[in-house]
Amino acid sequence: MTCWYEGPLAAFDTETTGVDVETDRIVSASVVVQEGPAIRPRISRWLINPGVPVPASATAVHGLTDEHLQRNGRWPSPVMEEIARALAEQAAAGRPLVIMNAPFDLTMLDRELRRHRASSLDDWFESTPLLVLDPRVLDKHLDRYRKGRRTLTDLCAHYGVTLEGAHDAAADAMASLEVVRAVGRRFATRLERLSPAELHTLQAVWHAAQARGLQAWFAKSGSPEAVDPAWPLRPEMPAAA
Repeated sequence: MTCWYEGPLAAFDTETTGVDVETDRIVSASVVVQEGPAIRPRISRWLINPGVPVPASATAVHGLTDEHLQRNGRWPSPVMEEIARALAEQAAAGRPLVIMNAPFDLTMLDRELRRHRASSLDDWFESTPLLVLDPRVLDKHLDRYRKGRRTLTDLCAHYGVTLEGAHDAAADAMASLEVVRAVGRRFATRLERLSPAELHTLQAVWHAAQARGLQAWFAKSGSPEAVDPAWPLRPEMPAAA
């Protein structure tokens, strides 16, 4: 029987105006679907005119300027529904969805749906829930004592995955998918008996423990930064933008 990491997977990634999930906006997104290793993926891309200025610091990361987005991007409202529908289709097909740092991208999408569609991400998964695989959470749990950063670039280097065009949503999604396959192979004895549904539940527990550990480190360092333990979606803030 084929293990989940050798079978069909999908992946999702966004590029944004910043890192605040409550106030920043999505400017590009991609869903990548691959039926198996070495099989050519199907890639869907969206370019969005967010309706707000794109900070120079964000443009420096993903290369998308105000001018380019105003000229080529679509209005957010229909795009957010299309993205949510694309993710719901993956859930209905039973494909696990790979998302690097899932609470960021899924919460960004949820807030955009609330902002532009008067709906939420949960509305799309009432009948068939998402099964999320987060390479960051998996790697931190399975190789917890390894030192160093664990960005997507770092994980690609560690697991021997080629990342071409970093901070392009499609490229990052594809790289995240390949990292998850590599994590599955490296830790096969610990993962092969677990289903994606079981892993989804476990990752919520693992992420919460990782968040508590990071919060304790911040407190010890005198940093006021708060770490949200929710995974894969952060709860709605009362005063979300």
